[in-house]
Amino acid sequence: MLFSSIPFLYYFLPCVLVLYFLAPKKLKNTVLLLSSLFFYAWGEPRFVVFMVLSIVQGYLFGLLVEKNLTANKKRAKVYLTVSVLFSLGLLGYCKYADFFIANFNAVTGLSVPLLKVALPIGISFYTFQILSYVVDVYRGDKKAQRNFINLAAYIAMFPQLIAGPIVRYSDVADELENRTHSIADAAAGARRFIIGLSKKILIADVLGVLVKDFKETDEKTLLFYWLYAIAFMLQLYFDFSGYSDMAIGLGRIFGFHFAENFNYPYISGTVTEFWRRWHMSLGSWFRDYVYIPLGGNRVPRWRHFLNILIVWMLTGFWHGAAWNFVLWGLFFAFFLILEKLWLKRPLEKTHVLKHVYVLLLAAVSFVIFDAAGARDALTSVGAMFGAGSLPLTDSVSVYYLRCFAVMLIVAMFGATPLPSLAARKLSASRAGEKILAVAEPICLVALLAVCTAFLVDGSFNAFLYFRF
Repeated sequence: MLFSSIPFLYYFLPCVLVLYFLAPKKLKNTVLLLSSLFFYAWGEPRFVVFMVLSIVQGYLFGLLVEKNLTANKKRAKVYLTVSVLFSLGLLGYCKYADFFIANFNAVTGLSVPLLKVALPIGISFYTFQILSYVVDVYRGDKKAQRNFINLAAYIAMFPQLIAGPIVRYSDVADELENRTHSIADAAAGARRFIIGLSKKILIADVLGVLVKDFKETDEKTLLFYWLYAIAFMLQLYFDFSGYSDMAIGLGRIFGFHFAENFNYPYISGTVTEFWRRWHMSLGSWFRDYVYIPLGGNRVPRWRHFLNILIVWMLTGFWHGAAWNFVLWGLFFAFFLILEKLWLKRPLEKTHVLKHVYVLLLAAVSFVIFDAAGARDALTSVGAMFGAGSLPLTDSVSVYYLRCFAVMLIVAMFGATPLPSLAARKLSASRAGEKILAVAEPICLVALLAVCTAFLVDGSFNAFLYFRF
C-alpha cells in the first residue's frame, strides 16, 4: 500500500486513526501493530512472515543479551552474534543471493540456477532497526524491551516501515511506553504529511515523466543527458524527502517524534557536508554501527581511509544488489578521502565554486545510482561529458527543455531553504502571521485536493526507495 494512493488516504488511514484514538492507552500500541501488519500485508501477505520472524528473534535475543551482560559477557556476545547473523542472513538471502550466484557463475563459468527470491519491501530498513536495537542492548545504552507488542509496534510501525527514516529504538523507547497526543501535534503532523505528499506527487512524479521518457528514447543528445541527470537528482530528492516528511508527519499524529532525514543537501559546499544533510538516518547508522567500531578516524591515516572505503562500499551495497550501487558508494568514498587529504580547505575559500562542485558530483553520482548496471553507469557518465560523439542538441531535447523548464526551476527553488525562510520572515510580523493563519490551511486543503485529483487520474508512481 502506498501513502500516495486513494486506498491509504481515504480508507486505511481514517479507519486507523479512529481505532487508534478510540482505543485506551494500554491498547494503542496493539492497534498500531495490527494496522501496520495489515498495511504491510496489503500487497504480499507472505512477506509478513519474514518480518514477524525478524521481530521475534530480535525480541528474544535482546532479552538474552541483557540477561547475560553482567553474569556472562561472552555468552551475551554469542547471542548478539547469532541475532546479527540471523538478521543479515535473512537480508542476504532475500536481497543478495541471486547477485552472488550470478557473479559466481560469471567468474567460474558454471550455471548455478538463480533462486529468484522476491525482495520483501522495506526489509533493508527494518533489518537495520532490529540490528541497532540488539546492539544498543549489548552496549548497555538501552534496556531490553520486555513487552513484545511495544517492540513489534516499533519495528513494524507503518509510517516509517517501507522507506524509513531509520528510526532507532533509543529515540522512541520512552514514547513507546508513555507518549502524549494533542490537537497541535496532530495538526503539525497533518501539515507535514500533506507537504510531503505534494512533494512526491506534484514535483517528483512530474519530473519522473522526463526521466522515463529519456530512458525510453533512442534520440539522446548531450543536452538531453544533462536534463535527465538534473531531473533525476531532483526527482530522487523530492521523492525520498517527501516520503520522509509523510513518515515524520504520521509519526507526529501518533505521538512520536522521528528525527529529520533531510536538511537541504543541495546547498552543501562539500561532499562531507552533503552526507550530513542527505538521508541522515542512514549516514548516522553507518557511522555509529560500522565506522566508529572500525576505529573511525582515531587510527593511522591509511586505516582511516580504509574505514571510509569499507563504510561507503557497504552503503552502496545496502541500496541494491548491483555493481553500479557499489560503484556509487566508492565514488563518494573517493571524494570524501580527497577532501580530507587536501580539497576541503581550498573549497571552503570559494563562494560559488564549492556549490557547483557538489551539484556536479551529485548529478554524476545519481546517474550512476540510476543505471541498469556498472557498464551502463560508465556509459551514461561518459556521454554526459561528450563521449560517444553525441550531438549537442536536437528538436526533441529542446522540446523537453521547454516543457519542463518551469518545473525544474520550481524544484530547484524548492530544494533550498528559501521557501521556508520566506514563510518565517512573513510570520515574523503580526500582519504576516494573520495572513499565514488564514492562508496556510486553505493552501494545504488545496494541495490535498490537487494531489487527490492526480491520484484519481492515476498520475503517480511508486516511491523510488521501495526497491531498496
